[in-house]
Amino acid sequence: MKPSTNTLDILCGLTRGSDRPLMRLQLRSKKFLFTLGCVLAFFFSSQAQERYAVVDTKYILEKMPEYKDAQKKLDATSMQWQKEIDTKQAALDKMYKDYDAEQVMLSDTLKKKREDQLFNMEKEVRDLQRKRFGYEGDLFKLRQELVKPIQDKVYNAIQQLAVNRMYELILDKSEGITVIFADPKLDKSDDVLKTLGIK
Repeated sequence: MKPSTNTLDILCGLTRGSDRPLMRLQLRSKKFLFTLGCVLAFFFSSQAQERYAVVDTKYILEKMPEYKDAQKKLDATSMQWQKEIDTKQAALDKMYKDYDAEQVMLSDTLKKKREDQLFNMEKEVRDLQRKRFGYEGDLFKLRQELVKPIQDKVYNAIQQLAVNRMYELILDKSEGITVIFADPKLDKSDDVLKTLGIK
């Protein structure tokens, strides 16, 4: 049985008397969908906001005058200690040369005495090198004394920036972390410098 035109019109909402309620319902559903779309767009855009940043602590430190001064002191002291070691090494090399030239004429007692002197001098040079440049040696301690307070200052500024801007993660691209690409707008190194009062 074929539906009548009136029934078809009623099903499609085209009857004269029912135009307005149907149009109101369609309008309300459009408003609802529009509002829902706006709310979802706002929600997802707020979720997509930057929650991470990239900094370059090497760049930041190189911009700090106190770091440059500390680095100059470290370099000068390191050169002075290296000269001290080089002088002792040159004296040891001369002792070896002299021993090689004279050992044929030396008695066994004198040979043993000279070999002991060479052994002691070589140990002295190695010990001095280890003391100055070895693990937790004088250079390491001096670096801790001069540079660590400056590094702490930078890390505190980075932490302050993270708290103020609600970053969940900050990567340091100078510490060997491989950052293949970082959008320059994510690099907040200059903001850290501003926090430190450096322009």
